[in-house]
Amino acid sequence: MSSTTPSASAPATTYTEKLWPAWWIWAVIIAGGGALALAFAPISVLWSSVVGAVFILIMTILTVMAIAKIEVSPERVSVGRASIEREFIGEFSSHRKDDAFFERGRGLNGTAFMCFRGWIDPVVKMEITDERDATPYWLVSTRHPEKFVAALEATKPTAQRSAGQTL
Repeated sequence: MSSTTPSASAPATTYTEKLWPAWWIWAVIIAGGGALALAFAPISVLWSSVVGAVFILIMTILTVMAIAKIEVSPERVSVGRASIEREFIGEFSSHRKDDAFFERGRGLNGTAFMCFRGWIDPVVKMEITDERDATPYWLVSTRHPEKFVAALEATKPTAQRSAGQTL
């Protein structure tokens, strides 16, 4: 392996994360299916089993479809189905615990792009600098805010780095 090969074939994506549901979401889905099956048990054991299994299957499909994927590359940042060119992201910061609670609550601008997951506490806030975009910032749940911010820092356009823009 030569020293020039890694730089020549630099990975297109520097950070990827999927916002999978917490374990207790799956437990709620299974318990809901069981409760629904129990409610149908007086009618028929077969029907109760079918209704419970169908509920669990449908809820599992809907839950998996709702999983958001975060990707940071030198060209773009994508969160779920939303995507923006990396050059239009200005300052960014990570928030945990009370700071994250404030950012998701009283400090939230209603016109911001939001991708929250109730089972994930930390958030990353990214300022949007595109004059044509009315969205002031993106606020995104993440389990690894330090890695997310490090990827944003690593993919910062050279002009912004030399201007001394910091977290």
